[in-house]
Amino acid sequence: MPKSSTKTVRAILEAANRIVQEQGVEHLTLDQTAREAGVSKGGLLYHFPSKEALIEGMILYYLERFSEDYRQAAARDQDAGRGRWTRAYLYTTYEDYQRIPRMTSGLLAAMGTNPELLAPMQRAFAEWVGRLENDGVDPTITTIIRLAVDGLWLVELFGLAQPDLQRRAQVLAALDALSRKTPAELGIQPAGAE
Repeated sequence: MPKSSTKTVRAILEAANRIVQEQGVEHLTLDQTAREAGVSKGGLLYHFPSKEALIEGMILYYLERFSEDYRQAAARDQDAGRGRWTRAYLYTTYEDYQRIPRMTSGLLAAMGTNPELLAPMQRAFAEWVGRLENDGVDPTITTIIRLAVDGLWLVELFGLAQPDLQRRAQVLAALDALSRKTPAELGIQPAGAE
């Protein structure tokens, strides 16, 4: 996949995202994407020689953006030691409403076309989870936070009894506070203890 920093590549990927969001995965074609992006089909094929390459590009584009935001959030964490990657994951995932449709487009397209295209996403999640588990916070706590955030993401993706903004903010504050606690403070046995 070419670096998504070129204007044309970004236009193509944003067009593909819009098609999936507005019309559904079944309407994602190279012709439709080229029209939506305002480029020739040859121009699209130069960057993405197949529909699978386009879908892979959509996923990698999202991963590039999320990974950079994740790194920046960790760097900004005032408590730069224990738990900074956990809170960075929490805030990067939780705060960006715009990320959900972009992420979803690539995932839905991959699932409907070729689930093997999810491999970059699976590798990225494994890397992120590795950071969380070595973040100085008990792995049980980081897992609770990660699953809660990912669960919220899915609830918002599918419109399943989404919390209102006030409750959403309260949950975010509670998860942030949880990232700063030890298992003993929570009355749970530390991970790995017998």
